[in-house]
Amino acid sequence: MIYYNPKSWFSLIFKFNKADTLRELFPLMLCVSIYAGVITFLLIDFWQVPETSILRKVIYVHQTIGFVFSLLLAFRINSAYDRWWEGRKIWGSLTNNSRNLAIKLKHLISANDAAFFNYAIPLYARSLRDHLRDEYVPCDQTILATDGNKHVPNQVASAIIKNVYRLNKEGQINPEQLVSITAEITSFTDICGGCERIRKTPIPFSYSVFIKKFIFTYIMTLPFTWVFDLKYFIMPIIGFILFVFASIELIAEEIEDPFGYDANDLPLDNICDNIEKHVGEIFAE
Repeated sequence: MIYYNPKSWFSLIFKFNKADTLRELFPLMLCVSIYAGVITFLLIDFWQVPETSILRKVIYVHQTIGFVFSLLLAFRINSAYDRWWEGRKIWGSLTNNSRNLAIKLKHLISANDAAFFNYAIPLYARSLRDHLRDEYVPCDQTILATDGNKHVPNQVASAIIKNVYRLNKEGQINPEQLVSITAEITSFTDICGGCERIRKTPIPFSYSVFIKKFIFTYIMTLPFTWVFDLKYFIMPIIGFILFVFASIELIAEEIEDPFGYDANDLPLDNICDNIEKHVGEIFAE
């Protein structure tokens, strides 16, 4: 995730990074600009189509469609941002629940048992992060054994609840305390399910394809509407319009799955480090 000062907006205009869509779209913008130049040459210089041609009437179609198109793109980016923000709220809940579980357990269990939970609670966050990225990083098998071929977050949660039940049987945790602690652990699985829902439910295929086809058709027919007014000045203008429309789609595609390594994805590594740090501080007190 990119961290920046939102108040320094003027400097951001002239700053480029790997998240900028201009880098990715520039070759396509160049091709579209050349295409607009070819259309201008054919209509104005080669065929010498009169300005009273029916082609000028196409502009009314574009004006009507353009308004609907802007609403469609606004809905597209908003729906993608909702997924990104929901993912951030879910991981915020995981941070809070990890702290709460550590605070409750600290005052109930012995130092030997606290060492296990000091390792296992942050491990759940790390294993969930890797699970959402389709990765597996082996943990300390002497403390908690996991199998990378199975659902690792479930294995970690199962080990945590297993040890809580053991402490209950040994009398270190009474039934009332067990209910309170179980609620925190259960929330881990709910959080995992929420993340998997975002990760494995992409935008509907037909909807995504329709937007891409709409952008392509709109841009490729746009030179016919402005060629008589703008002449060859239409070349940079068409490239800029493509940049605006296609950038919205690219940004939406990036943030609708917020758990990866893209520049605008959630800072899961930092969140996991904070959970490990805070849980360690709680058990060290």
